[in-house]
Amino acid sequence: MTTALASDHPESLDLVLEPENNERLRNVCGQLDEHLRQLEVRLGIEINNRGSSFRLIGAPEAVQAGAELLQKLYRATEDEVLTPAAVHLYLQESGVEQLLQPAEPDLPGVVIKTKRGMVRGRGPHQKEYLHRVMKHDINFGVGPAGTGKTYLAVASAVDALERDKVRRIMLVRPAVEAGERLGFLPGDLAQKIDPYLRPLYDALYEMLGFERVHKLVERNVIEIAPLAYMRGRTLNESFIILDEAQNTTPEQMKMFLTRIGFGSTAVITGDVTQVDLPRHQRSGLRQATEILAQVEGISFTFFNARDVVRHPLVQKVVQAYDRHESDEE
Repeated sequence: MTTALASDHPESLDLVLEPENNERLRNVCGQLDEHLRQLEVRLGIEINNRGSSFRLIGAPEAVQAGAELLQKLYRATEDEVLTPAAVHLYLQESGVEQLLQPAEPDLPGVVIKTKRGMVRGRGPHQKEYLHRVMKHDINFGVGPAGTGKTYLAVASAVDALERDKVRRIMLVRPAVEAGERLGFLPGDLAQKIDPYLRPLYDALYEMLGFERVHKLVERNVIEIAPLAYMRGRTLNESFIILDEAQNTTPEQMKMFLTRIGFGSTAVITGDVTQVDLPRHQRSGLRQATEILAQVEGISFTFFNARDVVRHPLVQKVVQAYDRHESDEE
């Protein structure tokens, strides 16, 4: 029996929590929506809400499980004040993470040769992600830090450059963390934004070597650019990586996506639970997952906490903290 590749398009599910009660809704969402962000990370979905109306976006099984958990948590708010520890317990008791363990896809292995060795997907979601990046011109990788979204995007870019499928690699990132402080940093533009591109550089150094990366940067084969500097450009025969895309505004996301020209591949990565925009400003990544969910030629891969690549000892640390939270509760 073979397992088909999961759909490139996420599913959305609309849910209304009833009876509507503002105090209970605040309780179920948590302070600054921390309970919703907790569910997003653990289930690999996106949750948007306005009042008692919720929209869940992601893999069908995860979306359905998230809806059932939200309803269960809302019922619980009749009698208790929810905390992150309590939400963790509800997740554990539901057994949803075992249920959502994806079957190993029956896919030919995508192996990328680099200077330091081979890069391959380590789990079902990573394998699907690599296949989608090879197959589609625009790809979204959404999920928590440590799931390999950016690293695998860089590996795919290096592979495309080495095989002459593209003429250059573009690394793009919103410099929202810097704010006006960017102007006070020493150096030219590249030196100012380098700290924000460090994860991308580290991956490039590992795959191409320090000397070669710097030569390619000097020749503009590898180009770095803050997102704001993309306006007005058309990018042909390029592999473009937009990292930390949760910190784009809807206008910036639309601007970026309309820069993509012929022969180009774009990978947009981000973690919707780590938005650094002002609280009233909606994330362009969140909006894009809704607007573009069913657009042919665009792929979405939703990673969850189970995809985090951890040192075995780190896993034990996490488990110890989980037990401690359960004991306290």
